[in-house]
Amino acid sequence: MKSCWLQRKGSKDCLLFMSGWGMGPEPFSEVDFGLADVLMVFDYRSMDSSELFNLLPAGNLHLLAWSMGVWAASWLSQHDPRFAALRFSSSTAIGGTLSPIDNRCGIPVQDFEEMLGSFSPAKQESFYRSMFDCDEEAERFLLCKPCRSVELLWDELENLYKLCRSSSSARLPDIYNRRIITTRDRIFPARNQVRAWGKENCVLGALPHFPFYSQERRIIIPTQEV
Repeated sequence: MKSCWLQRKGSKDCLLFMSGWGMGPEPFSEVDFGLADVLMVFDYRSMDSSELFNLLPAGNLHLLAWSMGVWAASWLSQHDPRFAALRFSSSTAIGGTLSPIDNRCGIPVQDFEEMLGSFSPAKQESFYRSMFDCDEEAERFLLCKPCRSVELLWDELENLYKLCRSSSSARLPDIYNRRIITTRDRIFPARNQVRAWGKENCVLGALPHFPFYSQERRIIIPTQEV
């Protein structure tokens, strides 16, 4: 995995942003994450978190995990003692689950396998567009889409598939104290997200899968309240 700073203001608060599959820093360059410094994690071709810990500062940490990053953060908490030792002031999951490739609690298995089996530039763009329910937001994303090749994205997709479907991911810990359901999601069905977390344990947000351009996005940034 790779890590980079999205914003660094010398704040006492650091938001650790575990992003989803196929991402890079480019689409987030103008997203308002509040007053905190923001350290982004992406590219899950490898789950080696050394680069993250080379950058992670001391201070007040918040976790924001989105899409496949919800699973990735939980996976690290189980498999990486350094990550498990981190203490987060808040931990938010949005638009993802601990079982991300699952017919009842994640992306339907057939959908994921079809994506993996026939991945192409056209499939990549179709996926990116499916993250939105607003053409204007989709076009904004595509104008600054991640600078990553189709080959690298396929490698990442394959690695996530193998890890998520392995027995070691069967019972990952729930490390979150906020779980936001993206009810307009066309990637992770909202009903599967609710089923995964339980109705009493989550908050519904009228958001697409990629919620960061939405006018309602402030509800997902915990450091807005710090």
